[in-house]
Amino acid sequence: MSVETKERLITAAGTVLRTQGYGKASARTIAREAGVNSALIFYHFGGVDPLLFAALDRSSAERMERHTATVADARTLEELAERATRIYRDDLEGGHITLLSELVAAAVAKPELREGIRVRVEPWLAFMEETLERVIGGTALARLTPPRDLANAAVTFYLGVNLFTVLDADRSRTESVLAMVRRLAPRAKLLATRPPARFGRARGFGRARGAAG
Repeated sequence: MSVETKERLITAAGTVLRTQGYGKASARTIAREAGVNSALIFYHFGGVDPLLFAALDRSSAERMERHTATVADARTLEELAERATRIYRDDLEGGHITLLSELVAAAVAKPELREGIRVRVEPWLAFMEETLERVIGGTALARLTPPRDLANAAVTFYLGVNLFTVLDADRSRTESVLAMVRRLAPRAKLLATRPPARFGRARGFGRARGAAG
């Protein structure tokens, strides 16, 4: 029964954080959403903030599995730009961006939240960096814009865009930025092309000459 109660509380915490925001995510509100006694939040999680982080962790785990599959077959910048747009829209519709941005905004006034957020962002930075390294690693573009820097830029955009929706209710401005990225991707194709493996061919040529001699 305790496992079921914990799962209900995590689900309720995610719902409250997405729909009402951090400011209204009290123990009483979450418990009412879950249909349990508010004392169980402290019994199972030790407080409201650890419960909210548990809701973020569940959402992150689900999204990571989904998005790893989304980018698995991306081989070019054009494909990656299309997948990034799909991920953004999926996370926005699913509420994951809201969960994270609500906690980030709360951390401005509550510094004790910051480390918990930082450690939860790191896997996403690693995911983006690894994906970019796979697609553009070893190219001129990677030397100009290292994958780690691009990953940092992507996370910055990811967090900022949800806050910006307050001013961009129809998402037209955000969608225009994503469209710009999709337009620029094909134009960076030359920079994102890996040079031929000259060393390997040269070494093979040398062996052939030695054998002929």
